[in-house]
Amino acid sequence: MKKLSLRTRVLTGAVVTAAVAGAFGVVSANAAAPAAAPAAAVKADAANKNLTHSTHLTIEAATKAARATLDAAEKENQRVSVAVVDRNGNTVVTLRGDGAGPQSYESAVKKAYTAVSWNAPTSELVKRLENAPTLKDIPGTLFLGGGAPVTTKGAPIAGIGVAGAPSGDLDEKFARAGVAALGR
Repeated sequence: MKKLSLRTRVLTGAVVTAAVAGAFGVVSANAAAPAAAPAAAVKADAANKNLTHSTHLTIEAATKAARATLDAAEKENQRVSVAVVDRNGNTVVTLRGDGAGPQSYESAVKKAYTAVSWNAPTSELVKRLENAPTLKDIPGTLFLGGGAPVTTKGAPIAGIGVAGAPSGDLDEKFARAGVAALGR
C-alpha cells in the first residue's frame, strides 16, 4: 500500500471537514426552520416510507393547558401539581401549586406519561389492571386517576397529569379542564 504524502493527507482532511461542516450547516438550517403542521397527529411521509411526522403542542399551548388546570384546582381550594408531557412522554411544562405536597410533582408527571402512552384517561386504565395487573409494573407509569390525554383526530399528542387533590377523580377533573382549554 502506497503511503500518501503529507500534502495529500492535509487536502483530503480539509475536504472531508468541509463536507461534514457543510452537511451539518444544512441539517441545522433545516432543523431550525418551522415545519408545517401535518393534517393528522401522526402521518406517514409519502416520499419516504421510513419516516413519520407527529404533532406536538407548542410550549405556549402546554403552558396554557397547565395554567388552566392549576386555575381549576385553585378555584376549588385544591393544592396540586400539574405536568404536561409531549407525545413521547417528555415533560414540557410542570407547575407545582402553592402548598402542593412533595409527592405530587412526580406523580403528576407519571400520570401524564401514562395517559399519553395509552391514549386514555388514567381512571379508565385503572380498570384495565383487573385483566392485566402487570401493566402497573411498566417503568414511569402511574395507574391512578388524574391523567388525561390530549388528542388530535383521535391520536394522542400530549398528556396532562394532576396530583395532590384528595381523590383521583378530582385530579382528573382538573386535567380535563386543561384539555378543554386547548379546545380538545
